[in-house]
Amino acid sequence: MFIVTGGAGFIGSAIVWKLNTLGIDSILVVDNLATSEKWKNLVNRTYAAYMHRDDFLTAIRGNTLPYEGIKGIFHMGACSSTTERDADFLMRNNLEYTKALCAFALQNNIRFINASSASTYGDGALGFDDDMGGLHALRPLNMYGYSKQLFDLWALGNGLFETIVSLKFFNVYGPNEQHKGEMRSVVNKAFHQIDETGGMKLFRSSHPDYADGGQMRDFVYVKDCVDIMLWLYDNPKINGVFNVGTGQARTWNDLATAVFRAMGREPAIDYVDMPVQLRGKYQNFTEATMARLQAAGYTAPMTSLEAGVTDYVQKYLMRNNAHL
Repeated sequence: MFIVTGGAGFIGSAIVWKLNTLGIDSILVVDNLATSEKWKNLVNRTYAAYMHRDDFLTAIRGNTLPYEGIKGIFHMGACSSTTERDADFLMRNNLEYTKALCAFALQNNIRFINASSASTYGDGALGFDDDMGGLHALRPLNMYGYSKQLFDLWALGNGLFETIVSLKFFNVYGPNEQHKGEMRSVVNKAFHQIDETGGMKLFRSSHPDYADGGQMRDFVYVKDCVDIMLWLYDNPKINGVFNVGTGQARTWNDLATAVFRAMGREPAIDYVDMPVQLRGKYQNFTEATMARLQAAGYTAPMTSLEAGVTDYVQKYLMRNNAHL
């Protein structure tokens, strides 16, 4: 059996999809569905059981989980909102929960693959190198990134990266993110804006080194993310912190143009002022350094921005089906 926490969420449900494509349905999905639309990500999937996040946490802390033969845990469950202001909630949900689950995995000899975040790199002044020797120097710009950073530091301090994996996801986009509201990728938001109005909006630059829409991100397709995670599961001797991106930063203008082209339209972009709450906390540039993962043996090519956007828009969004 595999456990996927956050299994109804964006990346988590994509893992369930990937496992299903490999003929695997012995999966425990852990999540907190509440009143969200995340359940739609599970409609097309096959899995053995579902547990609420709180019941699952109680079970692993008491070692009373009613399932045996667990081979791997993909821990994608977390509050991923970069604007969440309840720091105590993030400490409980993102840090303490992850520590408890990691301890459970190690005690039971279960492969543990954790979702960290590129937001741990802060403003990027120190670069985006996933060399673990530089973890202590990183300064995240928001509490979400800090909660992820604290787990990585805890694991590093306890020597756990000899046996576990923590992945720093960059700007992930793709099917199964419809429920995320304002935290959806700009690809998703752009498609709906263009479909409704014929144009789309991007933030004006607040930095002299970047033109409007010229701020840069490493946009990575969710299908590539799950391929990397399954490869890491299959290679248990490869552990530590790894970036998950393409290794090539692209501008927001590039992304917008790719969406317009995938929809068969000419670009029509309007630039608007950045919200006050993002000023001073906005990353103008991110680019994953992928050398460590490649040196570890992962050689599959990453999907280009244009190819990923075209696949997402034409196979899913334009067919009114945003789910794998």
